[in-house]
Amino acid sequence: MNTIGKVVVAGLSVASLACGSQAQAGEQGHYINGVEGIKAASLPPPGVYWRWYNVLYQASDLKDKNGNDLPVGLDLDVFATVNRFIWITPHKVLGADYGMDIIVPLVNTDLDLNNVGAEFDQFGLGDVAIEPLLLSWHGPNWDASTALGFYAPTGRYSVTEPASPGKDYWTVMATLGGTWYPDDQKLWSLSLLSRYETHSTKDHTDVRLGDDFHFEWGIGRRATDLLEVGLAGYAQWQLTNDRGAGVTWNPNDHDQVFGIGPELVATIPALKMSMSLRGVWEFGAEDRPQGSIMTLTLTKPL
Repeated sequence: MNTIGKVVVAGLSVASLACGSQAQAGEQGHYINGVEGIKAASLPPPGVYWRWYNVLYQASDLKDKNGNDLPVGLDLDVFATVNRFIWITPHKVLGADYGMDIIVPLVNTDLDLNNVGAEFDQFGLGDVAIEPLLLSWHGPNWDASTALGFYAPTGRYSVTEPASPGKDYWTVMATLGGTWYPDDQKLWSLSLLSRYETHSTKDHTDVRLGDDFHFEWGIGRRATDLLEVGLAGYAQWQLTNDRGAGVTWNPNDHDQVFGIGPELVATIPALKMSMSLRGVWEFGAEDRPQGSIMTLTLTKPL
């Protein structure tokens, strides 16, 4: 969602770091922070849109439950190229524009645990996301949106392959957000987009990950009619315990992470598209990797 923020850049297998119980406890949900930013909660007007996300996540630190480094020699590179098709219909529901979308990720994960001599490298289709319900409202100086969707375990998964592009479980995700324009010219924008994930039990092991809460924020300033600059960030917390007979770690250990970085959004009239470039650096991570994420996104009406 700069449309719904969802981008399920789905298959980013930044988790499943199989290097002992502590690392497995840091497995992440489907939604990947940092793929949306300025005006993340604003959906486009009625029409059909193609959005192409190119996302690179890199991390060399794996944090324990207290935020300390685990001595595994982590070297993680995840690249996802994600096609998203959005249809905002001319129909109204509760006074809002009604729409839907589908998100199809291709993911390459290169994971090395140098201190234990483990290397994993996998490429393939990730878990596809479908949002059958997108609602967006537009006021004179504000936008609001909500959505409900799910991730399906379409990606290949193996218990012995931590770089698998699939997650091996279903996720239902609800989204709610808004954008406020404090001046009449809409030169400035302040946006906040929240998401709540709840996961099913894995198909191949009796493990059900705890629920996750995310929010992404953005502060933007329109410099010209074709250029916008700003600052974006995110926060994510695990809210409930991991469950199931396959949980061999402490289920009370909950992961969290924060991120912040600059963003540039440009309109390209000759190509009838817009482009955003964003870099976000993480801090305050617990029970998960800590790194950086670079996102280049193209959006084009069809």
